[in-house]
Amino acid sequence: MLQPRIQSICRQCLISTARRTYATVVESPIRASTTTSDAVAYTPASAPMRKQTGFEMRTYKPRTPGVRHLRRPINDHLWKGKPYAKLTFAKVGHGKGGRNNSGRVVMRHRGGGHRRRIRTVDYIRSTPGKHIVERIEYDPNRSAHLALIESIKTKEKSYIIAAEGMRAGDTVESFLSGVPKDLLASMGGVMDPGMLAAKTAFRGNCLPMHMVPLGTQIYNVGSTAGKGAVFCRSAGTYATVIAKEETGGETKKKVKVVMVRLQSGEVRKVDKDACATIGVSSNPHWQFRQLGKAGRSRWLNIRPTVRGLAMNASDHPHGGGRGKSKGNVHPVSIWGTPAKGGFKTRRKRNPNKYVVKERVRNQGKRRRDN
Repeated sequence: MLQPRIQSICRQCLISTARRTYATVVESPIRASTTTSDAVAYTPASAPMRKQTGFEMRTYKPRTPGVRHLRRPINDHLWKGKPYAKLTFAKVGHGKGGRNNSGRVVMRHRGGGHRRRIRTVDYIRSTPGKHIVERIEYDPNRSAHLALIESIKTKEKSYIIAAEGMRAGDTVESFLSGVPKDLLASMGGVMDPGMLAAKTAFRGNCLPMHMVPLGTQIYNVGSTAGKGAVFCRSAGTYATVIAKEETGGETKKKVKVVMVRLQSGEVRKVDKDACATIGVSSNPHWQFRQLGKAGRSRWLNIRPTVRGLAMNASDHPHGGGRGKSKGNVHPVSIWGTPAKGGFKTRRKRNPNKYVVKERVRNQGKRRRDN
């Protein structure tokens, strides 16, 4: 069993301890620096930034070479038991090996790996009423964590993508079906946007896009009304509501479409009744993990990737020849399509009408900061 270790804090602490203990946590080399000792960095707990400068990763005493470079996020709050069986089913069949329904390989470098069970995740969240978060679980099928929630009224359980900072015992609610009567009565029967946002825009709550205040960080963002979330579902991702396009006069203004900015810089239009969850997707430090050995990658159903230069000429356009030579050809994929920047594959005609501003594409050139 892997035993975590801790870096020694001070010499006085080591003298006072009777026996030697090994560390659980090591600080990341990236640390926030302050000019004065009284300065305190404030970060909103409901929406942590992905580029925050101070975080900790778990490391282990290198008793074997495979754990010397092992780095894991610290998630001590996760459920240590099995998942809720009624919301899972086994992942079986040749799809686990990257095959389609006819048995052909459509996704290379997939196969093996530990057996898994698929968790049925509720991406629509159309059930009204308050729900209690029972626990936060690890899911081997995705990078973000899951939250098992239970309806207070019907006692039905469901899985949702957990928000960063969400813990067991929290209360979440969905307002996709409308504003409850008791909430409307508490506002005096008047639908005031500011007061409504102050009572509904909490971490983990699911709102239609027209109810989300401007500048709010959201995840599990839907594209059309009545369907599930399609954007910002992986670990640490979020979108920002930047504008609302309204129609009608000054007395009868209605939101027509909502514009959100993704982390890539792309600005998109989404339906005003599409779903969105307040907050940032959980497990934001997942991108800093280090597997430590090749075998751990095999456990994750990932098979090795062989360079085309190391193949035979019959297997890859870069293969064959004496020594390291790719036959004086431009870099291409195994199927012969150009593999470097500058080869555009998107259509010039009939562009995506929902994209207001495309993300920055370098096309193989260094992007200037100015």
